[in-house]
Amino acid sequence: MEFEILKEDAKSGARRGRLTTAHGVVETPVFMDVGTLGTVKALEPRDLKELKSQVVLGNTYHLLLRPGPEVISAAGGLHKFMRWEGPILTDSGGFQVFSLAKMRKFSEEGCRFNSHLDGHEFFLGPEESMEMQRVIGSDIAMVFDECLPYPCDRERAVASVERTLRWAVRSKAAPHAEHQAVFGIVQGGVYDDIRRHCAEELVKIGFDGYAIGGVSVGEPEQFMYQAVEASVPYLPKDKPRYVMGLGVMHQMAECVARGVDMFDCVIPTRIARHGTAITRTGNLAIKAAKYAFDQSPVEPGCECYCCRNFTRSYVRHLIACGEILGLRLLTIHNVWRLNEFMREMREALDNDCFVEWKASVLSSMQPQNKGETND
Repeated sequence: MEFEILKEDAKSGARRGRLTTAHGVVETPVFMDVGTLGTVKALEPRDLKELKSQVVLGNTYHLLLRPGPEVISAAGGLHKFMRWEGPILTDSGGFQVFSLAKMRKFSEEGCRFNSHLDGHEFFLGPEESMEMQRVIGSDIAMVFDECLPYPCDRERAVASVERTLRWAVRSKAAPHAEHQAVFGIVQGGVYDDIRRHCAEELVKIGFDGYAIGGVSVGEPEQFMYQAVEASVPYLPKDKPRYVMGLGVMHQMAECVARGVDMFDCVIPTRIARHGTAITRTGNLAIKAAKYAFDQSPVEPGCECYCCRNFTRSYVRHLIACGEILGLRLLTIHNVWRLNEFMREMREALDNDCFVEWKASVLSSMQPQNKGETND
């Protein structure tokens, strides 16, 4: 994997980059679509190409449980299994173990847990996580880490980060797929000095890129930015930086201004399934009764397939009736909106007007939606 910085913004920490992987080139800043079980919900791979999606995420925890490593291995890896030719990033499964699994029992070796699906017992540690990601064959694999909850006391944060660092060493040493890059993950909760320590130690270990984890877990927005500011200065300039689990437009713009290159989140597909559209001015609950006779597109001026062909009235009708097409159309729109937002951001960086572009975008967003992370 190669990462090239094409331009740095003179008025902020933002940068324009290009990430080259075994399965294609990724232009940054980039939003990456979450395909938890080997599919971005409601979309086909050809849809993702038309929507100009660059990277799809697979989830190690979920794919370990279903369909399992044997099935993915028999298919020749996740790219062939899901018929996606572009880059894939896999998370380590750590967040899901700590948030979804039942009957967790932690040790220095890893975590023994019962599946949230059927109670079947599994064990996941650094070596097991990396082995699953090797079988998946992702272009970027994440180290196995412990994601701290919010709030979290300082003593627990210190102990957790030290274990995350030991696990990072083991994750890097474990076998991985040919051409598979490995990213370290900065943890530390809301404690700046702990995050700095984690970042500096990860750099000593040496990774192909670095993620900032443990954000967007219920903390106030200012702590999210604080976590980024406490981490980025201690990460190498020539490596990609990735904030995990973040997909709200104004928050991504603010994090890019602080030097971040990559983002992912389930928000665009999740809220689409509940009848909510992402627009440049805020989230729009299409399922609301006031749109029953509205013959305008979901977002006026949008060029996605949904907005070019269908009205709010029709999409609302589909959602109200529980028709699959309704959630599919809103998913198409939401994924397009975030990809287009990132394209505009890259264009602003190319044209040396990022700060002005960001100010214009943020001023156009409705105050009640600017901090919205759920429908």
